[in-house]
Amino acid sequence: MRSTISLKDRFTLWLPRLVLSPSLVVVFVGVYLFIVWTGWISLSSSQMVPRYDFVGLEQYLRLWSTPRWETAVANLFIFTILFLAITIAIGLLIAILLDQSIRAEGVLRAVYLYPMALSFIVTGTAWKWILNPDLGIQKVVNGLGWTSFVFDWITRPEYAIYCVIIAAVWQSTGFAMAIFLAGLRGIDNSIMKAAQIEGASLPRIYVSIIIPMLRPAFLSVIVLLSYISIKSFDLVLALTNGGPGSATEMPSTFMFSATFRRNQMGVGAASAMMMLMTVAAIIVPYLYSELRENRNEH
Repeated sequence: MRSTISLKDRFTLWLPRLVLSPSLVVVFVGVYLFIVWTGWISLSSSQMVPRYDFVGLEQYLRLWSTPRWETAVANLFIFTILFLAITIAIGLLIAILLDQSIRAEGVLRAVYLYPMALSFIVTGTAWKWILNPDLGIQKVVNGLGWTSFVFDWITRPEYAIYCVIIAAVWQSTGFAMAIFLAGLRGIDNSIMKAAQIEGASLPRIYVSIIIPMLRPAFLSVIVLLSYISIKSFDLVLALTNGGPGSATEMPSTFMFSATFRRNQMGVGAASAMMMLMTVAAIIVPYLYSELRENRNEH
């Protein structure tokens, strides 16, 4: 005999789908449908308003012949390399120190994690005050008697990008520390004890054994921080607004400026698609490696 499913069982079966369906519709329309729409606009002659003709790769050629876009890409490269290197190094160091079961670990962990609770707009505004020569660090140090001290990087085109890096590292170091600390806490203590019995020093244990075992944590941190660096719009907007001049222009700020200030919607859409392809180039290999590793484990 065929088993009959009661109305209550059917409702229980379909309830999760009904609850999730509005969110899935919003994600489909607000994310995937708009990605397709942006891709089409990047292939059109859209300027102030969208047009739905087809001009091929003309907007991409215009994009890559724009000096401001080349500056944005160069700034993104500098920002991403230094941002990842400094954030990972400091985050890993703090995680290792907290892993030594020091006193007030909970308080220190909360202090390091606190910047994560702030938006990039708040971080950018705060660091804009801190780095302002007339309000921040330079004024304080000059007031203490060191009148020759100068720290005006935020006003100098050749150094302004490093001000963005400083603010981004302060914001994201706690995030990297949390992931590394979780990875360290997941490593069996017997491994470290066995190495100590063999006579290995603590720094050698971390360099040769513990840190290589943090590969999944490193991959997660690199992927997520790379995503943050590519979409770093609000931090740059609040801190430098892309200036002085175009010294801190990023692809995200270029996209906003081209679309809403210079009435170059097609070029802005092309820059958005370039950013999407960059993010995909980072995330897709990571997801593939994770899926392959999980498949091998099973």
